[in-house]
Amino acid sequence: MNEGRLAAGIMSGTSLDGIDVAIATISGVGSEIKIEMICGKTYPYPEHILNEVKKAIQNELNVREISNLNFELGRLYGEVVLALCKEEGITPSSLSFVASHGQTVYHQGASDKDFYPSTLQLGAGAIIAQMVGTDVVYDFRVADMAAGGQGAPLVPFVDYILFANQNKNRIIQNIGGISNITVLPKGFDTKKVFAFDTGPGNMMINRAMEVLFSKPYDDGGKIAASGKLIEELKNEIMAHPYLTKLPPKSAGREQFGVEYTDQLLNKYKFYSKEDLVHTITYASAITMADAIKRFSKLDSIDELIVSGGGAKNTYLLKVLQTKLFPTKILTSDELNLSSDFKEALAFIVIGNQTLNKEISTIPTTTGATKAVISGSVVYYK
Repeated sequence: MNEGRLAAGIMSGTSLDGIDVAIATISGVGSEIKIEMICGKTYPYPEHILNEVKKAIQNELNVREISNLNFELGRLYGEVVLALCKEEGITPSSLSFVASHGQTVYHQGASDKDFYPSTLQLGAGAIIAQMVGTDVVYDFRVADMAAGGQGAPLVPFVDYILFANQNKNRIIQNIGGISNITVLPKGFDTKKVFAFDTGPGNMMINRAMEVLFSKPYDDGGKIAASGKLIEELKNEIMAHPYLTKLPPKSAGREQFGVEYTDQLLNKYKFYSKEDLVHTITYASAITMADAIKRFSKLDSIDELIVSGGGAKNTYLLKVLQTKLFPTKILTSDELNLSSDFKEALAFIVIGNQTLNKEISTIPTTTGATKAVISGSVVYYK
């Protein structure tokens, strides 16, 4: 077992399907990092907080309410770390630090005529620090944006540390609400590593399941597998302008969220519910495969390593396998990194870098002018 220090990572993503908490041991910095997960659990958002988060994302809260939600989420994140510690018999004060991504309620990676690039993740780090009794690293995206980057994706640094291989071209694909990939050409040259959001991951599928079946997600892709393709709907999704933009690029609810999905569901409402879920799932998988073929710059891909909630959608993975044959498709679990808690573990790695005053970004993945130390730190005393 890794003899490093104990740390907790918290991740709540764009899919809003819960708060992932992982506790692991970590040692070393940079390429010497070793991380070993001890335990992890996903905690559902309390309904009233989930509703407030949705309102914040849809720009329906005033400044006072946003401020209140920032503190509420800080308390909630502290509570879930304490709950996991209690369930596992871990003394909270034995945690060297907590790394909390926070809940993204707004992210604009590139400027437009009205707004500068900016990002906002809620969940006050100081509250977590006081509740758990340890240092907290949070607010990970701003430093990269200050250096001219899009603030996303940040996990490629971790992908490089954990998965770069001398002899294999690998693509690491995380399928959360949004799907993002890290391209790791064989060898260990960070200048050749790049990453971007391919487009929708689970976000549109989950919204369709919520509207059509009153369920939060398609368990194992069973509903998708039972339907048939609506060609016109597939073509409309594939025509989304984001999909042809050149990397680096990042996507979110602004492109593929509730408003966009609901418009499509309403337009194609006379088709069967199963066919709608099938087509949205199929199209989401095709956007991933198409982005990999179009933008990966690799002559061949030895392995596609999948993590996130989408790793459990058997139908989605089947489509990926068909479209990317003969690439071998694995889940990160098969390489000893939990696909369920990969991002929570990733922020432990990044937080560890921050506390050691080491960089944790790769400029070729975000478009920044230089690598930076990510995150703000609250020291507990």
